[in-house]
Amino acid sequence: MTSDPDSPVDEQPGAYLEALSAERRAKRDALAGRGIDPYPSRFDRTDLAAELRARHADLVPDTRTGQQVRVAGRLLALRRHGKLTFGELHDVSGPIQLLLQESALTEHATAVLDHLDLGDWIGAAGEVVTSRRGELSVDTTELWLLAKSLRPLPDKFHGLAETDTRYRQREVDLLANPESRRVFDVRFRAVAAMRSLMAEEGFLEVETPILQPQAGGAIARPFLTHSNALDIDLSLRIAPELYLKRLVVGGYERVFELARNFRNEGVSTRHSPEFTALEAYRAFGDLTEGMDLSERLVVRAADVATGRRVFSVGERTVDLTPPYPRRDLLDLLGGVLGRRVHPTDAVEDLRALCTEHGVATLPGWGPGKLVFELYDSVVLPTLDDPVFVCGFPVEVSPLARSTAGDPTMADRFELCIAGREFANGYSELNIPEEQEERFRATAAAKAQGDLEAHPADAAFVRAIEYGLPPTSGIGLGVDRLVMLLAEVEAIRDVILFPMLRPEAD
Repeated sequence: MTSDPDSPVDEQPGAYLEALSAERRAKRDALAGRGIDPYPSRFDRTDLAAELRARHADLVPDTRTGQQVRVAGRLLALRRHGKLTFGELHDVSGPIQLLLQESALTEHATAVLDHLDLGDWIGAAGEVVTSRRGELSVDTTELWLLAKSLRPLPDKFHGLAETDTRYRQREVDLLANPESRRVFDVRFRAVAAMRSLMAEEGFLEVETPILQPQAGGAIARPFLTHSNALDIDLSLRIAPELYLKRLVVGGYERVFELARNFRNEGVSTRHSPEFTALEAYRAFGDLTEGMDLSERLVVRAADVATGRRVFSVGERTVDLTPPYPRRDLLDLLGGVLGRRVHPTDAVEDLRALCTEHGVATLPGWGPGKLVFELYDSVVLPTLDDPVFVCGFPVEVSPLARSTAGDPTMADRFELCIAGREFANGYSELNIPEEQEERFRATAAAKAQGDLEAHPADAAFVRAIEYGLPPTSGIGLGVDRLVMLLAEVEAIRDVILFPMLRPEAD
């Protein structure tokens, strides 16, 4: 049975795929039988396709350069015309055409050519030329098989369409779907741009523990595990915040981490149990510096990764051009509700407001939590262009400094875009006794069954007893930012290997 290049892989029945794979294995084994290693240990490439195109951009058709090169990549097209074969080799930089003339090939190259399939990794040596049609090419004299593709790639016209398979077999998705490559190119450029900005501003990139005695730094439900060697229970981190602030105590005045975090919560188009955040802490600043830094990070990522600042998010159009306005949470909430609310209001009144506006509540929630839930449900979804919402209840901000003159409110902000939170930050609480008291309150909530309550962390309290200077801190959701910049709606589309249920046998 011969392979059918026009039949998309994800539509072929299993028996047919097995037959195609068997045919490819037979070709590989035939080469091995002739003494040709189908899996050589290395290949010395001299040039990338894009480098050759840049170097010879002005060549006229049917030109020979005299330059001998060795190129390598994946074979994605093969067209035979009598004694002349055209191949299309793709490396990380793009495509280059191979001219394979029967009379010019060595015996070794001819044998390899006769046993090639689309998807194979190959190396080629020859002279850089232009074809009669002006296509830059390598007039090949020698050819090597570098790795056999035993599974046929998806057809280029159909791609890899089945969603679950795209996420499970991201390597094939990237080969078959240019859109997926575009999205991840945006991600890689955005992350590099943010790293570059942080270095320019004097921040040191550090690493803090992923396995922690208790997960702190955010309000979330952690994943739990156990260390056999130490015989202790551990949590996967939900945020690196407490460790980063301990480094500020230790004298590193500007630190950041691009952290993989883990939260044992729901999975949706916006939420993943494993995600990436950029957290940064700066001594001698407050939430104002945090907002300034968040704005610069978003703008730099947009400029470098996409070269533009206006994006589509569903039916919305978002303009990331700074400056971003700064609005008070209680003012925004009062404007929507038609009356001003505050964490000092009676719990019964706030709970009734929640019911009136369709906001679900739990019996143990205090007034600050109810105010936050009202904001999250009736204000946040209405915010389109970037805006910093400032001032959050202390009850939902256990690590933030209280607002001067109002102990129920915290100097905290959220950067909101297209109805979603993209960054969170605050003036860090650095008063040991107050932090210890807040930890006692969250520990009590945890003891009453609140699985997301922040744990009491005695080691952190001890650390700030040595003195934490005034400090500004931020956490920026990298995945959500990439979703915005790449204009995709599902967080799994911007995570290379998202968490999925195990495959059926």
